Amino acid sequence: MSDPGVSVAAMANRSYLYSTDSMPSEAGTPRRIRCVSEHNWDVPLAHKLLAGRGTVVVPSMIWNPPVGIAARYDGGAELLLGLLRVVGEGLEGDAGFAECVAGTTAHLEKQRAEYAVLETGEVVSMTDDDPVESVRRLVASDIPAAVARAEEAIAGRDDAWLASVRADWQRHFASFYADALYFSFPG
Repeated sequence: MSDPGVSVAAMANRSYLYSTDSMPSEAGTPRRIRCVSEHNWDVPLAHKLLAGRGTVVVPSMIWNPPVGIAARYDGGAELLLGLLRVVGEGLEGDAGFAECVAGTTAHLEKQRAEYAVLETGEVVSMTDDDPVESVRRLVASDIPAAVARAEEAIAGRDDAWLASVRADWQRHFASFYADALYFSFPG
């Protein structure tokens, strides 16, 4: 799907989230890949949480290095929706947040599958760090830390972090959710 001669640095630098009924493997990509979300210049909290249950490094469906991340879709969606619920408890009058939550919830339900597949190749290639090592760090440290903070906030034990997420909710949750992303796959 990718052209090894194309510089990742010249692209838009997004993280992409898909849903599939099987994990990508060395044998190939899943047969049906549904587009979920893309986010510019970062791997947002929403993507980390959606890839936060049963997280493993897998071959990328887009790029040659093994920079894909797969996880259990339902567990990640449940975690994200739980965090959105408690974040929303402090944003009752924010119509933009309510619209974001409604759209996210509907799209997550529509694109439901067995696995979430997070593609971070563009984002991890923005630095001089080794992209494969950056993905390993995401899986070993960054994603579990985000999951732990979200679980604590949902349980009512991390109000300071929850307040910081509320204050900057667009950065964490206002990703582009659509049936077609920059990298889409034949149906």
